[in-house]
Amino acid sequence: MFRRERSIPLRGSAAALCNNLSVLQLPAHNLTHFGVVHGPSAQLLSAASEGVPLAQRQLHAKEGTGVSPSLITQVHWCVLPFRVLLVLTSHRGIQAVFARGIAASGHFICVGTWSGRVLVFDIPAKGPNIVLSEELAGHQTPVTDIAAEPAQGQDCMTDVVTADDSGLLCVWRSGPEFKLLTHIPGFGVPCPSVQMWQGIIAAGYGNGQVRLYEASTGTLHVQINAHARAICALDLAPNNGKLLSAAEDTFVHIWKLSRSPESDSIEVEHCHGECVPDTQVCGAQFCDPSGSSFAVTGYDLAEILRFRSV
Repeated sequence: MFRRERSIPLRGSAAALCNNLSVLQLPAHNLTHFGVVHGPSAQLLSAASEGVPLAQRQLHAKEGTGVSPSLITQVHWCVLPFRVLLVLTSHRGIQAVFARGIAASGHFICVGTWSGRVLVFDIPAKGPNIVLSEELAGHQTPVTDIAAEPAQGQDCMTDVVTADDSGLLCVWRSGPEFKLLTHIPGFGVPCPSVQMWQGIIAAGYGNGQVRLYEASTGTLHVQINAHARAICALDLAPNNGKLLSAAEDTFVHIWKLSRSPESDSIEVEHCHGECVPDTQVCGAQFCDPSGSSFAVTGYDLAEILRFRSV
């Protein structure tokens, strides 16, 4: 069970974008950073563990060449082995009409684009000399989301999953060059959010379903009719396999994933459901690696809602 905690006020509401919340926990400083997109700006907030806001600032996208301002499409904290970067994607970026989907993979940061290309940037240990390392061509429709985790049994390598508007998933293995491992076909429904945990891909779809696949083979393990409307965000707690799903139906659900040691199948247990009344949820993320707390944003909601297990 989870209980509502003190919310964190925003200067403006969250935009109606999928995955519109990024959370970075800094336990050593007793701080949690939050990032939320609103139009041409990103709101960055820092709060203590009890929810007291300590700092708030806004980052604005540079004006484009057109009449309308550039709109930010996502904000994401990327934790690399040697540094933490805040990455923003927007319309009219330097490499694409719009970009969406961000994930850290070792010392690389992967960014999805409208054309289906995935841009892989090589990040130096320090300094601003970021280099476009390669472009991954696996999608024919706009990329929606990207997730990554260390490869199972492979030191210094990472598995990356990319999703697109057709529901297609591509699984990649990082290295000096990225290698395409698996294609998981779509079925005509967008996949706005993906996550990875212990070689399992959790994919949330526009029809409210969550599907769990084996990353190495693309085998479908479980299909959950989780929500009545489109899923807008997924998150996985790496310490114990808790899965968070949030959707436009105003609900946030917590699920527990586990592998059966006998058959290596995936078992799913529903742990909690939380309704955010009269709110189109657009972002949700765990606030700690064990999944004992989570935060939620909603369209036209001028606060970040926080919940903690009891």
